[in-house]
Amino acid sequence: MRTDTQRDQAVKIFNAALRSADPYKAVALYCDEVSSLYKKNHCSRLYVVGFGKASVPMARALTDGIGGIISGGMIIAPYSDTDKADRIGRIHIGRARHPLPDENGSKATAEIMDLLKGLDDRTVVACLISGGGSALLVSPCRGIALEEKQKTTNLLLTSGANINELNMVRKHISDVKGGRLAMRAHPAHIISLILSDVVGDRLDVIASGPTSPDSTTFADAMGIIRKYGLEEKVPVSVMDLLNKGLQGVVAETPKEGDPVFERVNNIIIGSNKNAVEMAMAEAARLGFDAAVISTEIQGEAKDAGRWLARQAIEKMKRRKGETEMGGEKRPVCLISGGETTVTVTGSGRGGRNAELALAYAMEIGEQSGITFLSAGTDGVDGPTDAAGAFVDGQTIARAKAMGADPGKYLRNNDSYNFFKATGDLFITGLTGTNVMDIQITLIL
Repeated sequence: MRTDTQRDQAVKIFNAALRSADPYKAVALYCDEVSSLYKKNHCSRLYVVGFGKASVPMARALTDGIGGIISGGMIIAPYSDTDKADRIGRIHIGRARHPLPDENGSKATAEIMDLLKGLDDRTVVACLISGGGSALLVSPCRGIALEEKQKTTNLLLTSGANINELNMVRKHISDVKGGRLAMRAHPAHIISLILSDVVGDRLDVIASGPTSPDSTTFADAMGIIRKYGLEEKVPVSVMDLLNKGLQGVVAETPKEGDPVFERVNNIIIGSNKNAVEMAMAEAARLGFDAAVISTEIQGEAKDAGRWLARQAIEKMKRRKGETEMGGEKRPVCLISGGETTVTVTGSGRGGRNAELALAYAMEIGEQSGITFLSAGTDGVDGPTDAAGAFVDGQTIARAKAMGADPGKYLRNNDSYNFFKATGDLFITGLTGTNVMDIQITLIL
């Protein structure tokens, strides 16, 4: 029997998490703060720059709130954004590719950098940052071609590098990341409104920290290349730049205490932690005994899936014992969040959420009473049209009935096609935001 009622409840809980990350509402709450900064410092210009999956609704909120004092601006959104406007008030919109950067991203970034050239301390720059910003804001260091940066990014992605590691390298081969955008705009006042898509909400990692001090070094970036054995695969130009950085020939990214940050205010306006908290509140409203397992789910997706499944099984055992002792048998909701990675070794199709869910399904087997959902808050799971996938005690049984081998699908990184066959894909369409992934386990 399909547990559609439980799936409906899981979707309600997921949607509550999404509402907490609504980019328009999040920015609208800070319009007065941006206006106050402008007036307090007797400024004469306010420029808006932005990059990420949520940049369009973020810019709309700022324009609707304080459009009268905006002098101009430029934001970069992904091609997939459903809002196809080419400008919002005085703010122009560029379109570019994600997760691998392209020439349009490079051109739009050049326009942003031109806008920030020669500013003074009577200028405010409102910087709107959201998930995907690292790919959309792209300006390789001199001597590195865009194609070479694309290759480096793809090598790291397919090797299983997490977002911290990926951005560590990207910051050191870029003219705009790792605090260098703030360097460009100095001495202007910068207020960055940030939707966090990284575990721990580290400012120097979100979108590769364009307005934040960089805590990493060229040595750290080279260490990531070596960790994944990419020394002979990464383009020569990238290796040359990293080596020059190690030798001190190329300047490091700006660090904490650098004067370029004296007028910078970075503000987290939405995060996975907030989304998990909202999901927990919705689960409680629906009558579940709700608990948060973690907001820092990382590592290989299949390992995370197995671990989460074991948490659910253990919780079922404990609850059964408590019930036998006369305790109340309330339905349970376990919530977690974060962002995992997939080391691609097969030729299949899938994303981190579907791979995590497939490993989860194999771990619980045909255990009844469990319904699970893992999904990306951006509505995208890797190169697919799904946000993630559902799992229940019948998932593996359905696969076996069709003659499908779950283990084979997992080894081939083909989780999307597995769940397409079993009818368990979770498809939302693009959500217009991104605060990483949410996992919801319901236990009856």
